[in-house]
Amino acid sequence: MLLFNSILLIHFALFVYYIFRLALQFPVKNPVKDKSGPFIGLAVLVTGLALVALKYPAINYYKVIPKTALLVGIAIVNGMYGNKPMPRKAYFTVLGFTLLAAAIAVVKV
Repeated sequence: MLLFNSILLIHFALFVYYIFRLALQFPVKNPVKDKSGPFIGLAVLVTGLALVALKYPAINYYKVIPKTALLVGIAIVNGMYGNKPMPRKAYFTVLGFTLLAAAIAVVKV
């Protein structure tokens, strides 16, 4: 249980850091992405897979599948713009997907 909680804490901290990074880019007209984005995304993915692996028989698929789809959507939008500045529509799409994934994670069903 300690391992699961430790990984969950790391996963949560990475997710909060990503949201904080997005919030810092909000007032900027065309925000430029920094180089830590792919590493944060990979770390969130790895810790999420580790959480699923540790809890395998009793997985809440109705939460895991939509959250994973949203994270894939975030990766696709980020990948489309590479090192170019992200337009406001893409920025708000990424921000919306991120907040929706966070809401799915905390909702009790």
